[in-house]
Amino acid sequence: MTEGAPAYKRILLKLSGEALLGSQQYGIDPPVIQRIASEVAEVSAMGVEIGLVIGGGNIFRGAGLAEAGMDRVTADHMGMLATVINALALQDALERKGAVARIMSALQIHEVCEDYIRRRAVRHLEKGRVVIFAAGTGNPFFTTDTAASLRAIEIGADVLIKATKVDGIYSADPMKDPNAVRYGSLSYDQVLSDKLRVMDATAIVMCRDNDLPLVVFNLNNPGDLVRLVRGQSLGTAVGNELSRTGTS
Repeated sequence: MTEGAPAYKRILLKLSGEALLGSQQYGIDPPVIQRIASEVAEVSAMGVEIGLVIGGGNIFRGAGLAEAGMDRVTADHMGMLATVINALALQDALERKGAVARIMSALQIHEVCEDYIRRRAVRHLEKGRVVIFAAGTGNPFFTTDTAASLRAIEIGADVLIKATKVDGIYSADPMKDPNAVRYGSLSYDQVLSDKLRVMDATAIVMCRDNDLPLVVFNLNNPGDLVRLVRGQSLGTAVGNELSRTGTS
């Protein structure tokens, strides 16, 4: 692994709940969350300030429950609580790796986490603590992708890093289309116009309008998060001035 100073001072890492599944059909795969925690702790030890937003799809997906007939607001609140469960698991895993972590929730659950207050979150980051933002935005109808964009902007992150199961953004689902092309870089307008489903449109527009860079990379490649933070070119970069570059 290439040694070097971090390329970023403060990052927001977005993890999907499904990232914690590993080989499991439901819930959390302990070896997977330990590996993720190990990499996040390593990045934190480099002096990088880390905010983290995690989804809850490994437990509940509000949109999916709503499609099955449940009231959407109720379903989304269940999804928010699922993210709190994942945040607690990740906090425990990080602390086992020697990192200091705090959970800040958009819903008040004082027994297990702090309320989200922006100034307090920034102070935690400045003290070297990993801050896990739980419960999305606290509002139904908004995804954790939107929560990630919002929190990244609020804390003044240098970059929003989205962890996925593939090594960047493709023209189509590479799992289904062998002719799908991977993009090295894209503009936000291209992501929107081509309807590339890397994040929901609200999250993309927020990043674009606030000039927040986005990098999409493969979480399943051990060590890639550390390499990315050290400035290595990985995945797909998205920004306001980036032009389309395709690689097969």
